[in-house]
Amino acid sequence: MKEHKEHTEGIMEEKAANAANGMGVLVLCIVAMLVAIAAFVLAIIAVNVPIIVISAVIAFLVLPILLAGLKILKPKEALVLTLFGEYYGTLRGAGFYFVNPFTVAVNPATSDTTTGSLKQDVVSSKTPGEIDFTKAVQKLDKKISLKTMTLNNDRQKINDQLGNPIIIGIVVIWRVVNTSKAVFNVDNYTEFLSIQCDSALRDTVRLYPYDNTGDDADNEKSLRGSSEEIAANIKEEIQSKVDMAGLEIIEARITHLAYAPEIAAAMLQRQQASAIIDARQMIVDGAVGMVDMALSKLSEKDIVQLDEERKAAMVSNLLVVLCGNKDAQPIVNSGSLY
Repeated sequence: MKEHKEHTEGIMEEKAANAANGMGVLVLCIVAMLVAIAAFVLAIIAVNVPIIVISAVIAFLVLPILLAGLKILKPKEALVLTLFGEYYGTLRGAGFYFVNPFTVAVNPATSDTTTGSLKQDVVSSKTPGEIDFTKAVQKLDKKISLKTMTLNNDRQKINDQLGNPIIIGIVVIWRVVNTSKAVFNVDNYTEFLSIQCDSALRDTVRLYPYDNTGDDADNEKSLRGSSEEIAANIKEEIQSKVDMAGLEIIEARITHLAYAPEIAAAMLQRQQASAIIDARQMIVDGAVGMVDMALSKLSEKDIVQLDEERKAAMVSNLLVVLCGNKDAQPIVNSGSLY
């Protein structure tokens, strides 16, 4: 009970930060700065009043601090703010805002993951021996993207239900829906998402075979034959794991599915043998039907009367012709039938 209480206390709900119109505060600060400069010059040159000079100096010190509270957000961006260690609120939506200048934006996530790659990364032009300014800028930018993003997880080797090693990869479409949970409940929500995708993929893949085999092939679900349903199961599994991080999984799709190289050749031979058997079975079924039809027509139209031995010979010859791999060479019998 105590562990459950600690877990629920860690779940933080998002709240809106108290913010004012940033443009109004900026204009006010500029006007106040100009007035302070004019008062300072006037007090020194003409009036010589110490109080005005002190007030102007205080204004010079305070106004730059107020400017630190100005925040600019583009569409689909958010800022998670803390004030002296406490969660202050979240700024959402495009605009120019003014918040408490002592608030600090927090975003511990990075664009790099150990098991995948994010599609909205900025391409770095770093050369050997130079500083990677792209990553430095990303670390300074504390804005959280609310856009729909793509996580292309690395291909993994996983054993299916039958124990066969397969190589599988997935792509996950996701977005941040609760910024406070994303920032405070996990250390790095992009890395957390990538690891949970790996875990969910392994938990789901081991429940299904790679392909349908055996007598129940038509009713059995497989990774290759039921990809839509299995992708939906993977999505639900990932969503259940990342709810605490404030993430929404929009879609999960299998992008790569193949046998591992060490068994790929053997499995290909098995698939080819199965296909040959199915084709032969269809050919035999068709040949038996054609032989039956031929005998029925001959008997019905009274074209020729055949005893059981002659019927057996005719059936044998027709099956050889119809089921053979190569075209049969005809032999014309110019003598008597008997």
